[in-house]
Amino acid sequence: MEQRLQKLIAASGLCSRRTAEAWIEAGRVTVNGAAASVGQSADPDADEILVDGKPLAVPEQKRYLMLNKPRGYVCTMSDEQGRPTVAELVADCGARVVPVGRLDLDSEGLLLLTNDGAWLQRILHPRYEIDKTYRVTVAGDVRGAAVRLAALTAVDGEPIRPARVSTLREGKETAELEMIIHEGKNRQIRRMCAAVGLHVKRLRRVAEHHLPLGGLPSGKWRDLTVEEVREFDER
Repeated sequence: MEQRLQKLIAASGLCSRRTAEAWIEAGRVTVNGAAASVGQSADPDADEILVDGKPLAVPEQKRYLMLNKPRGYVCTMSDEQGRPTVAELVADCGARVVPVGRLDLDSEGLLLLTNDGAWLQRILHPRYEIDKTYRVTVAGDVRGAAVRLAALTAVDGEPIRPARVSTLREGKETAELEMIIHEGKNRQIRRMCAAVGLHVKRLRRVAEHHLPLGGLPSGKWRDLTVEEVREFDER
């Protein structure tokens, strides 16, 4: 996409826009071998832009994606065991993005991915307490399951923060629960359910912070809007 040269040069971190204009006027900038002019536009993906004879390094565009992860995919960019990875599902996004947190192989639902390392670290840092909402189908003694789960303060001897748990549907041997946590310890929900004698039949993340999975089809991704990214920053 074409942009003003002074904006491209400033975005590269070399100098301010005003200084970039001065460099252009001084003949220090060329586009496709010809001296550039102030106000000229260029496409960094299609044009050769040189400053003092050196190619202009344009920062990679920041990308923020949400993916509806299906079962059977691992949340890594490659897998030594040859299992399908989420990288394959977002290969057409045009950037190298990495998962923000994880969903295990048999879990599904909302997964964020980005190439913005600082944004990723802010979201994962425990002090921000980003809520993650799950729909969990369980089997076993489901009577009072929500109360038992909400009362847990440790699993396998590891302290956890209490979850917010409610019952969405309850039958004789199965129930669908909504569980909200923000720690995201390894396989936390499955371990919590096991601790109270429940077997997880389906585990799906349906929201993270303000962001719902919505109607995004399984295996598909979309970019977050500017407003959605900003709401994570304003938590």
